[in-house]
Parts: sequence; structure tokens; C-alpha cells
Amino acid sequence: WTQVLSSQGVTYEYPTLVVFSGAVESACGYAGSSTGPFYCPGDHKVYIDLSFYQELQERFQAPGDFAMAYVIAHEVGHHVQTLLGISQQVSSLRSQLSEEDYNKYLVRLELQADYLAGVWAHYAERMNVLETGDLEEALNAASAVGDDRIQKAAQGYVVPDSFTHGTSEQRNRWVTKGFQSGNLSEGDTFASESL
Repeated sequence: WTQVLSSQGVTYEYPTLVVFSGAVESACGYAGSSTGPFYCPGDHKVYIDLSFYQELQERFQAPGDFAMAYVIAHEVGHHVQTLLGISQQVSSLRSQLSEEDYNKYLVRLELQADYLAGVWAHYAERMNVLETGDLEEALNAASAVGDDRIQKAAQGYVVPDSFTHGTSEQRNRWVTKGFQSGNLSEGDTFASESL
């Protein structure tokens, strides 16, 4: 990220990774394991509850070390969005929009974080750290945590207006796009007419 962001005139600050079990206190408040992985812009930390990885493997059928790496890369993508001022722009809309309309911006924010995870994977491949099947593990994880798939499994039906992260297909597609391009210029989900 240091190299990629420097081309944008932005200095990359490394986020801190906080691994926890059960519950944690962050600058964004208290979070339990039901929260899932998250990034807190208030303290520039990525929070990963280890039980989520077990859930990813067992409940979502998305095993593998690179599935876990994708989750961290997605959360670091939110850190990059914060450094670029994107997260703040979206957050400022919360009081101006209905929940349904604001959710549409959240989906674009989350899909962009997926794109950024793909950009990271692009550079990981160039550094020869990817093994056979790693990208497939990441794409399987991205698909597994799509709003449509989660809602269908939990309640038997899908409510698109309540989506906050995007469909399985969208998440998979944006990770793939980031992986293929390796740059920031093609990841503007807010300008994209079709997600």
C-alpha cells in the first residue's frame, strides 16, 4: 500500500491488527464476536475475532489460509478508504439519507474494500507468495459472505434493500477486478453505474 498510495500523494500509515476472542473494546465502541471482523477508523485498527475464522470455515464453507488473508485485506481496504477520505464522505451522508438509501452507499463502500483486497492480492501474487488455489479461496470467501447468501441461509429469503455489503456475485467480481488491475483507478464503485 505504501507504493500504491504514494502514487496518489498519500502517505500510507500501517494499521494495527488486533486479534481477539469473545469481545473487544475499540475507539468505535464495544464489539462482541457477533460483530464479525471490522475496521475502526477512530483508532486505525483492524479487529479480527478468531471465532469468525471458524465460522467462515464451518458455517460459510470457505476454508483456507487465503480466505483468512482476504478477510484481513478487506478490512485493511477500509483503512485505505479512510486514508483517502472516502469513508468520511460516506459517513457524512448517514444523517441525510433514509436507511435504505444509505445502505446503497454502504454496499458501494464494501465492494470497494473488496476491490482493494483484490489489489492487495495482485501484489501478493507479484511477490510470489500466492500458492495454487489461494485466489480461489479468497473468491470463495467473498462469495460466502454476500448479503444474498447470508440472508437466504438465515431467513430463507432475500431483502435487497437491506443489503450493506453486496451480493455474492458482486463481491466476487470486485475482488477479481482488483486482482486483475492492481491499481486504484478502476475501483471507483461510487462512479460505477452497475455494481
